[in-house]
Amino acid sequence: MFLIHRPSRSDLEEFLEASRHLPLSYDPIGIAKQSPAGFKVDQASAVIGHGQEAFERAGIALTEWKHFDLGWVELWPRGAAIEPGTVVAVLVHHLGVWSLNGCRVVYGIGDLQRGTDFGFAYGTLTNHAEMGEEIFEVMLEPESESVIYRIRAVSKPRAALARIGYPITRVFQERFRRDSLIALRRALRAGD
Repeated sequence: MFLIHRPSRSDLEEFLEASRHLPLSYDPIGIAKQSPAGFKVDQASAVIGHGQEAFERAGIALTEWKHFDLGWVELWPRGAAIEPGTVVAVLVHHLGVWSLNGCRVVYGIGDLQRGTDFGFAYGTLTNHAEMGEEIFEVMLEPESESVIYRIRAVSKPRAALARIGYPITRVFQERFRRDSLIALRRALRAGD
């Protein structure tokens, strides 16, 4: 949904309520782990810290959606659970317009307390401008103890405006990945 003004709180709540019963816009769940035909596959990763404590803080930051604290992208509702089935609205301000996009958390990854990887994936609903799935994951490398934040997405445009403006859409997707890496690194530094 594209808007010429920022949606109000009640607009966001209405959108979220309408999104709860929508299906995913793609099939099957788990496509972000593959390279499906017809979808663009994008990945970005960076070392954001070192050691077990940094890994645990990074995992907590993911559960708090700190990787969405970008200024031009917002998550609604703030503090949403990352449990499968949770529906969220992603509000994006770009080129003077706002877009509102529905997503559902589709699976979790690893265990923060007993593993070396942790995160989740969400998938786009039928009211999202794109179709696809995105993984947000932190990993602790056993040898170096580096904490790596990784984003992996498979997507293709769904809405007419997203198809028409696809080159611009790709620029914003790249910007999101870059800014998200910075945001999670910033969240870890704030905990130091």
